[in-house]
Amino acid sequence: MMSGNYTSIDNQQVSGSVPAVPDPGHVAVKFQDSNLQTFPPSEAQGKISGVSRPPRDADDTFSKSSSGSDEPQQGGWFRTFSVAAYKPYFDVDTSDVLERIKDSLFPFAGTFNEKTTNSPDLYGPFWICTTLIFVAASIGTFVTYIAHKLKKKDWDYDINLVTWSAGLFYGYVTIVPLLLYVILKYFSAPSGLVQLLCLYGYSLFVFIPALCLSIIPFEIFRWVIAALAGFMSATFVALNLKAHIKSAGERWFLIVAGIFLLQLALSVVLKLYLFTVTV
Repeated sequence: MMSGNYTSIDNQQVSGSVPAVPDPGHVAVKFQDSNLQTFPPSEAQGKISGVSRPPRDADDTFSKSSSGSDEPQQGGWFRTFSVAAYKPYFDVDTSDVLERIKDSLFPFAGTFNEKTTNSPDLYGPFWICTTLIFVAASIGTFVTYIAHKLKKKDWDYDINLVTWSAGLFYGYVTIVPLLLYVILKYFSAPSGLVQLLCLYGYSLFVFIPALCLSIIPFEIFRWVIAALAGFMSATFVALNLKAHIKSAGERWFLIVAGIFLLQLALSVVLKLYLFTVTV
């Protein structure tokens, strides 16, 4: 039947079979070598030498670390605000810290700077200042408590002792080295900032035993202890910086004298506020 342009088969039996297609067997396909050049080229061409690499930031600010970490490795000023920038200064052994503490108790040697030139640390200064804060608060509280009880007077805990001590020690060991760093740079005798922080931090260790001895209730003895601790601390800083500051010219003596007197002033402040008990 024909309907328009279409042909249909009605009620017809289609019989027969589809002839089988013989299996041709395994057919091997051989490709000829291509002349296409691989990209990027493995050999140097023209003015480009070495293996081609993706572009890289000049300061490595956004580059990944060599360890394969997904975190970007900081560079330039951005590195100052990262934890990794300060990690080497806290990677120090206990034996090194104890050796440097011992050097601070023998100030006349003047060899501390030479020993720490290549490996200054901030671990010791941080814990020395932190220990000073708690020792000053606890010893001051204990001494005032005993003094009030002996005179049978009411005693109240002074929380300002902790905050004042924290501001004094952390502020002193940070601001004074920073100012000295600027002064030495101005006089063309620059010194490393971390080196100065390390020196000033260890110079405060002598005040820890001095504060512990302040529990003895004799005012003259407390003045002697404060003066001795201040003299040892000032001598330790001044002698270790003397050789370096001499390169600043004729004014080196004034700088060293200023450093010495500033350390003595710190001991006087500690005596008047922490070593003195008023009831």
